Amino acid sequence: MTEPQVWTLIGVFAAAIFGMITIVMTTFHRTLTLSVEKLEIKIDALDAKFTSKIDALDRDIQALSRHVFRTDPR
Repeated sequence: MTEPQVWTLIGVFAAAIFGMITIVMTTFHRTLTLSVEKLEIKIDALDAKFTSKIDALDRDIQALSRHVFRTDPR
């Protein structure tokens, strides 16, 4: 372990491993970020869809209530 070539190889392998870990972690972070953004877009679209359905249901229930309780302005 006193040869300079051994220490050079240890340094090269350590740098290569550190570089690979950096590349893998960066790629994983980007992939995870994109997946979360896509999920947020889908959730927002689903929320808008349910909101419109609930608004339509609320309008129908109000019309039925006015008809049943004879508070219809007609």
